Amino acid sequence: DIRVEKRFVPESCPRAVRPGDFVRYHYLGAFPDGTRFDSSYDRGSTFNVFVGKGQLIAGMDKALVGMCVNERRFVKIPPKLAYGSEGVSGVIPPNSVLHFDVLLVDLWNSEDEVQVQTYFKPEKCPRTVQVSDFVRYHYNGTFLDGTLFDSSHNRMRTYDTYVGIGWLIPGMDQGLLGMCVGEKRIITIPPFLAYGEEGDGKDIPGQASLVFDVVLLDLHNPKDGITIENQHVPESCERRSQTGDFLRYHYNGTLLDGTLFDSSYSRNRTYDTYIGKGYVIAGMDEGLLGVCTGEKRRIIIPPHLGYGEEGRGKIPGSAVLVFDIHVVDFHNPSDSVSITVNYKPSNCTVLSKKGDYLKYHYNASLLDGTLLDSTHSLGKTYNIVLGSGQVVVGMDMGLQDMCVGERRRVVIPPHLGYGEEGVEGEVPGSAVLVFDIELLELVSGLPEGYMFVWNGEVSPNLFEEIDQNHDGEVLLEEFSEYIRAQVDSGKGKLAPGFDFEKIVKNMFTNQDRDGNSKVTAEEFKLKDQEAKEEHDEL
Repeated sequence: DIRVEKRFVPESCPRAVRPGDFVRYHYLGAFPDGTRFDSSYDRGSTFNVFVGKGQLIAGMDKALVGMCVNERRFVKIPPKLAYGSEGVSGVIPPNSVLHFDVLLVDLWNSEDEVQVQTYFKPEKCPRTVQVSDFVRYHYNGTFLDGTLFDSSHNRMRTYDTYVGIGWLIPGMDQGLLGMCVGEKRIITIPPFLAYGEEGDGKDIPGQASLVFDVVLLDLHNPKDGITIENQHVPESCERRSQTGDFLRYHYNGTLLDGTLFDSSYSRNRTYDTYIGKGYVIAGMDEGLLGVCTGEKRRIIIPPHLGYGEEGRGKIPGSAVLVFDIHVVDFHNPSDSVSITVNYKPSNCTVLSKKGDYLKYHYNASLLDGTLLDSTHSLGKTYNIVLGSGQVVVGMDMGLQDMCVGERRRVVIPPHLGYGEEGVEGEVPGSAVLVFDIELLELVSGLPEGYMFVWNGEVSPNLFEEIDQNHDGEVLLEEFSEYIRAQVDSGKGKLAPGFDFEKIVKNMFTNQDRDGNSKVTAEEFKLKDQEAKEEHDEL
């Protein structure tokens, strides 16, 4: 009978040759004296054959049974189980004993199916691969003996394809079904579900079993819309974002496998944009609708609503995107100042108006509660003349019609605050501002357009009184001394909240009509006289 010497047996042998199996093996054929008569290595291809079906000499049919892939056997076959008394003309003499050094490379059976071995599966698996899904995966492709024939890792690019519609070999179409993103599995495919008898004409020989070590990175379907997962919604949500609103939000952008591709936090600046107008990718435009200030949500965007087949920058083509967003604030360009009165004294008869001098305390914050500034921490009030441009327009509006002791919250959109630029290092660009205000003191201002008014009758000889040296000309010094005397005596009143010298100089300049730093009797006119002359001219 044959004699078999096992020269190498692999530690793992999940399957051994049985009659009816198809095998691919290499061999060296020699006579007992060492003379070689044949070699598959010399031909550069394995010997491929069914076992136990009479396609081999009887001794080799018996010798291959029980072999494992990568096992090496030395086989001695007597003539009666080889080529007998006939031999092979010109190659094997009659009654020759044959020696074969055999290495089994591949093994399969026509009844085999695709084999799937999952060796890692994520704890969370909200979705698995179905027919017509589009997937992105990495793989190493080997033969049964471990020889590598292809790898997406070496190309540093995923393999991207539809599943179950014939874009892949049938065995891979089957083997990918049911996978989760992040799952790792080994898919073993017999040749009749791979590249068959012909191979691929390049790296894969005919009748080769294929082994793919696959990790699934991404998964979507062309029919998918965006997915929204609410992570935190504030208890109080008075307003939700709508098309045309301008949002400021932070985000972390990752791929489905968790790979970070961008983050506003790393730039220490929010992403600011209009929504519903095409300024951002379609999926984000949709995902940002209906959010509250302070809300945190996860937005999962399929590639056809993201960056498509081409991708961008660190985002590969056909990638599903995951954005974890935190809405900091939003407003609409049509918004005006919002005023909420938190406390109003019962005796509230004198209301603030343009020109009044106000002293108030405030806490200034962003919509998300971030404190920007506080007069309380400084230990002094903030003092302004209402409507004089000393504060942002929204604050001038928010302080109108307020009485002493009143407390109110004033919400100011950026176009009535510090605009797109903000204040460097203090107020972010396009930020909605929230002021909690308490009015402590109100000094009534003068009528609009007046810097000084008389509390009584005006002297008919006013110019002469101002012209102390009676030279027919009034200098700034004379004018300033006279006005100060009237204010100190209570006969006149200056607009509150302004610097005395600046007001007086402004009044003097208005009277000095020829700009020679002197005012003559002809130039000097009271406010009501100026108005009358202008009216007469008209």
